[in-house]
Amino acid sequence: MSNIEWTEKTWNPVTGCTKISAGCKYCYAETLSKRLKAMGVNGYQDGFAITCHEDRLNQPLKRKIPTMYFVNSMSDLFHPRVPFDFINKVMETIRKSPQHTYQILTKRPKVMQKYFATRDVPKNAWLGVSVENKKHGVPRIDVLRKINAKTRFLSVEPLLEDIGKVDLSDIHWVIVGGESGNKARLMDSTWIDNIYRQCQSHRVAFFFKQWGTWGADRIKRNKKANGRTYQGKTWDAMPQQVIACSY
Repeated sequence: MSNIEWTEKTWNPVTGCTKISAGCKYCYAETLSKRLKAMGVNGYQDGFAITCHEDRLNQPLKRKIPTMYFVNSMSDLFHPRVPFDFINKVMETIRKSPQHTYQILTKRPKVMQKYFATRDVPKNAWLGVSVENKKHGVPRIDVLRKINAKTRFLSVEPLLEDIGKVDLSDIHWVIVGGESGNKARLMDSTWIDNIYRQCQSHRVAFFFKQWGTWGADRIKRNKKANGRTYQGKTWDAMPQQVIACSY
């Protein structure tokens, strides 16, 4: 099972990435890849270099129990160095396993848009973009909206600033979370409030993932000690679910 609160398992047919925006500064996947390489773990011989793993393509097909898969927690499927021919193979696996749901998150929605311009999005694939700030993150939302996906979501993590008013039309799910790690940047509760209110106004499912290293009281500690509660509650709504507003 995955340690990521909003999914059940991870599937990494691609590993490795390169930094593209502010949210990448303290990339957990890069740090973990270096550690796995040092441990001699198979598949990480090249560390965080972009690597397509043909031998992993059929992994989800072996699991019959319906499962939520986060695709490429250790990479970005729509990195320019990932060939469209390989993405075709990933999509083929997704289509061959309709019992599963696949969450695909990218910081490169224009590449994703180009890919799906001539291809249908599998019905069991959710497409999402990272929205860490106004400059890099918010513009990705408009690109995502143009892709004809059944389910679209935003990962507002790490939330680095108040992202202001955003257009949530045709967005079905918003995940919010703070940064973790020794160098984590602080997330202010008022920034979460802004997103929460907009989700409720647009009837978009709201999921609060974590405070991260900085707690609601603006004190730095272990992220487990800071917990996942916001407004004294745990917010675990999934797409098509809307929790009543508490304001």
